[in-house]
Amino acid sequence: MKSDLKITKLAKKLVELSKDSGVVTESRVAEVLTSLQQVQHRHHLAILKTFLNYLHREVALQTAVVSTPTGLSDDAMRAIEAQFSKLYNRPINAVTQPDTSLIAGVRLRVGDDVYDASVAGCLQRLAESVN
Repeated sequence: MKSDLKITKLAKKLVELSKDSGVVTESRVAEVLTSLQQVQHRHHLAILKTFLNYLHREVALQTAVVSTPTGLSDDAMRAIEAQFSKLYNRPINAVTQPDTSLIAGVRLRVGDDVYDASVAGCLQRLAESVN
């Protein structure tokens, strides 16, 4: 049990070391992994799995997944990045994901936060309020 806590603390620290100006970068992750490879820790597999889990979480917090039935313009994507970077006080990178089930509108996810401005979402909320 004590070992799990140490692994978790180490993995979180490694994620912090993987950031450059508050943003996880590929080069910093490569440096961390190289350092880990040199220090053969007794629980290296558990550390790597925990590090990967926390790394995924951190990247999700830095990424706005924009789901639309059709694509958005580059200007719209830049506006989304600017607005959500300002809202969250950290750099946000927007990526698109096609979703034809939305009918029209947009659904945006940053980490665990979901912003739904789609027709399908409005219809679902309306149906829930009627029942």
